Amino acid sequence: MNFDHAHWQARLDTLCAAHHVPGATLAVLTGGQIHELASGVLHRGTGVEVTTDSVFLSGSLAKVYTATAVMRLVDNGALDLDAPVAEVLPEFATPDPAATKAITIRQLLSHTGGLTCDFTYDSGRGDDCLARYVEAAGDVALDCPPGTGLSYSSVGYAVLGRVIEVVTGTTWDKALRDLLFTPLGLEHSVTLPEEALRFRTAMSHLGEPGQEPEPAHAWDLMPRSAGPYGRVIISAGDVARFAKMHLDGGLAPDGTRVLSADAVAAMQRRVVDSPDKWTVSADGWGLGWTLYDWDGTPGFGHDGSAVAQHSFLRVVPHAGVAVVLLTNGGGVNGLYHDLLSELLSELAAVRMPEPFAPPANPPAVDISPMVGTYRREGVITTISRDDDGSARIRYEFVDGMKDFSPPLEADLIPVSDTVFAACGSSFGPEAVPVVFSHLADGTPCVYIGMRATPKTA
Repeated sequence: MNFDHAHWQARLDTLCAAHHVPGATLAVLTGGQIHELASGVLHRGTGVEVTTDSVFLSGSLAKVYTATAVMRLVDNGALDLDAPVAEVLPEFATPDPAATKAITIRQLLSHTGGLTCDFTYDSGRGDDCLARYVEAAGDVALDCPPGTGLSYSSVGYAVLGRVIEVVTGTTWDKALRDLLFTPLGLEHSVTLPEEALRFRTAMSHLGEPGQEPEPAHAWDLMPRSAGPYGRVIISAGDVARFAKMHLDGGLAPDGTRVLSADAVAAMQRRVVDSPDKWTVSADGWGLGWTLYDWDGTPGFGHDGSAVAQHSFLRVVPHAGVAVVLLTNGGGVNGLYHDLLSELLSELAAVRMPEPFAPPANPPAVDISPMVGTYRREGVITTISRDDDGSARIRYEFVDGMKDFSPPLEADLIPVSDTVFAACGSSFGPEAVPVVFSHLADGTPCVYIGMRATPKTA
C-alpha cells in the first residue's frame, strides 16, 4: 500500500494543533519502507522546529531495548533465561531470601518477578551507578511473590541492566551501543544526556488540559541508573528501524543477524495476561514487549513517558506495519488515539479500542468485597464505601515516596464487576482505571498504573 505522505503530514499538523501538542515526530514502516514526518516546535521558548532527525526522551520504551540486549546475550550463550538472577548477580537481594533465590531473568523480562516499580533512588553519575542502585534496592519490599502475577517493574529492568554489565564487562550504556545501536545503524539513538546535545533535542512542556503548555523547568529529572528502564534518547525513525529488525526475524538492514528468529519469537510470545488492559493498552506481556489483541489481530509495542515527553510504538506483524509517535507535551493521549486509530485502520485493518472512560450508565456493583487497605512499596491504597453504597479511593504515598505528592482521592465509578474508573481532579483530567484481581496464590490485589498492590486488611 502506498503511503500518502502529504495526507499524513496534514493530519499530524492538524491533530497536534487540536490537542495542543507543541511538537511531535512520526515514523511509519509499511511496505518495507520507513516514512518520517515532523510537526511543530521542539521548544516553545526558542521556537526551534521539530525535524525528522530530532531526538526525544523515550521513557519506558527503553525497556524493550534492554530486553533485546538481554536476548542477544541469551543467543550467544552468555545468559540463561531461566537462571536465577542471583546466580549471575550474587549481590542481587530482596527482603525475602526465598524469593531472592527464585527470581529468574525470564521473570524480570515479563514483569512477573514481583519487584516493584517506583523506587526512585539517585545512585550518582558514575559508571557504578547501576551496581549501587541494585545494592540499595535490596531492601525494597516485593509487590508480590515471584511468579504469582504481573506487576510492572522498573526496578526489575534496572537489575537487568546490571546483569548486562556483569556479563559484558562494560557499562549498560556502552553495551547498548555495541549490541544494538551500532549493528542496526541507529545513528540518532543515545543513552546519556550529554550525548543528546549532538542533536536537535525536544524539551518537555507542561500545562493545564486544553491550553498551550509551557516549557518545563527541567529537561530530564531521571538519574543515570534509570537508563535501562527509562532513558534511551531517540528519533522516531530509529525506533522504526529497531522495530523493523524484530519484524524481519532479527536481521539488520545489511543482513547482519542481530537476534535469532527463536529469540524474536520468544519476545512476542505471551507469558502473562494483563488484568489492566487500559493503562498502556496491554492485553498481555511477553519478554519485554507489551502485547495487544485488536479484535483477534495480534500486535506488540510499548509506551513510555519522561517528564512530559511521551512515546508510543505499535507493531502489526501480519501487515508488516510499525508506527512510532514521539511527543513533547500537551494532550498526547488524544493525539495518540486519533492519529494511530486512523493509521492502523488504513495500513493494517486494525481497530484500536476506545480510550478508557466511565460508562454513561454504570452497572450496579457491590463494592463490599473490595473495601479495605492495599499496600506495596511507596503506596497505600484505601478503598471505602459511603453510606449510599458508592465507592471511594485514597491513594497515599509513603516510605521513600512520602514527599512525592499529597494523597490522591476520587470517586470510583463502576465499569464492570472488577473494573472501576477513578474520577476526581486530584487524579488528573482523565479517568484512571482501577482494576481488582487476584494473584496466583489467591491474594486479592488492586491494579493502578499496572502495579499490583496486594490487600493487607
